[in-house]
Amino acid sequence: MSKVVSHIPLDPSKVKKILVCQLRQIGDVMLSTPVAELLAKKYPDAEIHFVTEKKCVPVLENNPYIHKIWAIDKSKLSNIFKEFSFYWTVARQGYDLFVGLQHLPRVRWISYFCDAPVKIGTRSRFINDIGYTHLVDMVFGYASESKALLLKPLGIEWDGTPPKIFPTPEERLSMDARLQALGVTAEHTLITVDATHFDDSRKYPTARYAEVISRAAKERPDLRFVLLAGPGEEGIFEDIRSRCMTPEALVIPQPSFQLREVAACQERAALHFGNCSAPRHMAVAAGIPTFVMIGSSSDAWRFPSEAHKTMRSDIDCSGLSNFDAGVKRLASFEPETVAKELLAHLEATGK
Repeated sequence: MSKVVSHIPLDPSKVKKILVCQLRQIGDVMLSTPVAELLAKKYPDAEIHFVTEKKCVPVLENNPYIHKIWAIDKSKLSNIFKEFSFYWTVARQGYDLFVGLQHLPRVRWISYFCDAPVKIGTRSRFINDIGYTHLVDMVFGYASESKALLLKPLGIEWDGTPPKIFPTPEERLSMDARLQALGVTAEHTLITVDATHFDDSRKYPTARYAEVISRAAKERPDLRFVLLAGPGEEGIFEDIRSRCMTPEALVIPQPSFQLREVAACQERAALHFGNCSAPRHMAVAAGIPTFVMIGSSSDAWRFPSEAHKTMRSDIDCSGLSNFDAGVKRLASFEPETVAKELLAHLEATGK
């Protein structure tokens, strides 16, 4: 039977293979990368495997702390027999340690099948807990920190290790060429912009993004704003371009940058500006400052550093649902104020 623990006596010299599970979403997988790094430092002789969904694989590729990625491709798990066979194959690789970072059905099945002597998860409810040998009480805070706290019984402390992504040299050279072709030179200060989100309570209005960019570019003609978008979201490029008073400041990639291209671009940027979504976490991983407007999401998604600023509203939202409150908060951010705050943050971070 699993039990809540504060200490697990596990000899590092005997840990040769570790399995970590974090399936989704892309931002959450990005935020789980410190777990792999901290485990690799504690158990330097261990081979670390990572289970995630196929769409999230790009954020883990070329990570020196992860030796194998098991990708769950739903299109290939067409029936329950194929699905369970895959989970069994993943789980039965002779692991010495299993770390489950989520309570999802797929993670649950892998935890049930895994025969590792130590299986750590956060305490939840009976159906989830029975797959683990050891449980840890959940502590809420910055997401990477909360995930890493699961390792505390192993003697591993979160030391501020940020999420990380590792573009290859070839990806960096390719991005340099693409940016050059898009008219970006060494004289320009690059800002990546993610104005997309499926949730309107976390999405600052597109027209206001256009106005913020226009105001900031008039103050700083050297600024170039690279627009980012996921598959099917590229329509926002034309929406912003048609409303922007300084179209010369826009950098619109066609086709839009894919995940790993975004990381390579952000390494060249001075700042990331946008909604609370995966690119903000990728920017942290790429080592650049961020400026994000908060609607319905929590400020716990902000990496605890002055380099990462969030705009929050204290307007009265009593009696409103979380969704409606988020929409109201975002609507309260006037473009003139946002542009001033953005430029001030850019200056404060030395850009």
